[in-house]
Amino acid sequence: MSLKRGLVLGSGGARGFAHLGILQVLNEQKIEIDLVVGCSAGAIFGALWCAGSDLYRIERLFTYPGFAKKLIDPTVSREGLIKGDKILELIRLLTKDMSFADLLIPLAVIATDIETGELVIFNEGSVAQAVRASISIPGFIKPYRYQGRLLVDGAVKTRLPVKVARNMGAEKILAVDVKKGLMTNPSSAMDILLQSIEILEDDLLRAQRQDVELLIQPDIGHIGSFQFDRAEEAIRLGRCIALAKSSEIKRLTT
Repeated sequence: MSLKRGLVLGSGGARGFAHLGILQVLNEQKIEIDLVVGCSAGAIFGALWCAGSDLYRIERLFTYPGFAKKLIDPTVSREGLIKGDKILELIRLLTKDMSFADLLIPLAVIATDIETGELVIFNEGSVAQAVRASISIPGFIKPYRYQGRLLVDGAVKTRLPVKVARNMGAEKILAVDVKKGLMTNPSSAMDILLQSIEILEDDLLRAQRQDVELLIQPDIGHIGSFQFDRAEEAIRLGRCIALAKSSEIKRLTT
C-alpha cells in the first residue's frame, strides 16, 4: 500500500503565482497527490487545482493585461485597503462554487482568527469563503467574518502549514515555499511591512523544513508581494523549478 502523499502550498502574495507553474508541471508529469493544504496564495491555487480547473486558462486569465487591477475594490476602512468582494466572487466562479466535499482532491485551507490568535483549518463548507479568509493580508485586504470568526491570512500563524498536512495523514510531503529570498529594494510601506514579517517567520520555517521529505523554493525573492503585474514571470519560475526537480518529485510520490 502506497504512503499518503501531501502537497503543502505556502503564502506569498504575487509570488504565489509560482504555485500555478508548479501545479501545471505536476499535471503534465501525471504526479498524483492525495491531499493538499494551502495558505493564502497557496490556498487560491490549491483550491483551483483540487476543483479540477483548467490551469492554462487560469494562467491566461491572470496574465491578461490589467486583469489584476480589476480585482481591486478599494474601501475606506480602518480594517484594510481592499474590500475583497471581487476576489471572493472570482474564486467562487472558478471553483464553480464548490464545497470542500465536492473537490476532486481533499483540501484544507488555513486562516487565522485575529480575535483569539487561533489557527483555523477549513475542510468543509464553502471553498471560496475559506480562501477569501485565508488571503486577508492584515492592513491590506479586510478581515473576513465567517462561521462566527474574524479571520485574516493564515500566514500570520504559519506560512507553510506542514503540520496540518501531517495531521491529515500525509506520510510523504512535498512543500512549496515561495518566499525564499528578500527584496533588495522594498518600494513601499507595505513591502517593508511584509518583508519584516517574513524575516520574523524564518526561524519557524527552519523548524518546518525539517519535517518535509521535499521542499521546493523557487528563486523568486526579487518579485515583490504586490507585483501582480509580474505573474507571468512568477509562473515561469515555478515551472522551471518543478521541471528541474521532477525526478525528485516522482521519486517522492511513487
